[in-house]
Amino acid sequence: MSDGRITAFPVRRSERMVLLDQVARTFEPGVRYTEDEVNAVLGRFSADLSVLRHCLVDEGFMERDRSRYWRCGGTVDLED
Repeated sequence: MSDGRITAFPVRRSERMVLLDQVARTFEPGVRYTEDEVNAVLGRFSADLSVLRHCLVDEGFMERDRSRYWRCGGTVDLED
């Protein structure tokens, strides 16, 4: 990443998972998002929205139905 933007997707899965986890953490668990809302968030990280969206779904960080996406994986910050 450079200045918070993804410059290239890591080839190694372990590195890709760390990157995707960082992106997934920008979504609130339990909230349903439209594709436009997801794209607005992902646009901060990359211009290739469809690849990033598909990676998040394929790697289990997000799920989707016909019209909504939601975060289903990744790490969370626990507050005291």
